[in-house]
Amino acid sequence: MRPTLSWSPDGDVRPGSTDLAPVAEALGAGGVLVLSGAGMSTESGIPAYRGEGGSLTRHTPMTYQEFTSDPAARQRYWARSHLGWRTFGRARPNDGHRAVAAFGRHGRLSGVITQNVDGLHQAAGSAGVVELHGSLERVVCLSCGTFGPRRELALRLEEANAGFAPVAAGINPDGDADLTQDQVADFRVVPCSRCGGVLKPDVVFFGEAVPPHRVEQCRTLVREAAALLVLGSSLTVMSGLRFVRQAAEAGTPVLIINRDPTRGDRHAATRIGLPLGSALTTLADRLGVPVDGRTV
Repeated sequence: MRPTLSWSPDGDVRPGSTDLAPVAEALGAGGVLVLSGAGMSTESGIPAYRGEGGSLTRHTPMTYQEFTSDPAARQRYWARSHLGWRTFGRARPNDGHRAVAAFGRHGRLSGVITQNVDGLHQAAGSAGVVELHGSLERVVCLSCGTFGPRRELALRLEEANAGFAPVAAGINPDGDADLTQDQVADFRVVPCSRCGGVLKPDVVFFGEAVPPHRVEQCRTLVREAAALLVLGSSLTVMSGLRFVRQAAEAGTPVLIINRDPTRGDRHAATRIGLPLGSALTTLADRLGVPVDGRTV
């Protein structure tokens, strides 16, 4: 059975607010925990999975079961991911990432949890980010457990696939490029240089469990937060939704900024339907928090 990849609201859909006052109040008081999703990075040129133009309309993400059981699926994944890495690796933080980093530097946040695997929060200057779903910057061997930098694997794949430069139909939030089977048919996958085992990006695939210690780390952050601020996540999958439910059950205010309805709206005090970059920089202005490298 494939994991849940989509969600549709049932019943009446509450329209998104444009009033940033509740978020400004929470940030002004401090102790806010940020939980970010794919929508956080769309202004950096990385598409979201869902919503208007979301990649799920044309792309089904690789599952852990497919990757581990099928050599052809691994070949397809690494061919697509290798091409996507060239574009994905050039993405830069946007105004939203920079605003979150500024809130952290000025003592407004208790932490940042991200469902993204792009490293853009850290690139913007956020410290202590918990990468719920891992990072594309690392690879791990499924046999010996050795971790290594993605850039080294990229060089090995370049050497093994000289001239590999197909034109992709698009790039997805997981760094996967849209290619046809014919385009990946001759791609050569390289093994672990230490033991010859299967290499996997250090990310949580659909259908794969988030490591328990990481879940508990996030639960602790939620317990200690004064408020939970969800940025750019539809909360479709349980890996993020569970923290919204945890906060709501504890009476911790949940605030959401997302253009479209989310699966967590029923647990939130408000959902603000504004673009993240402009909303977060507006909040920074209201609070007198300078945002480094601001472009708006």
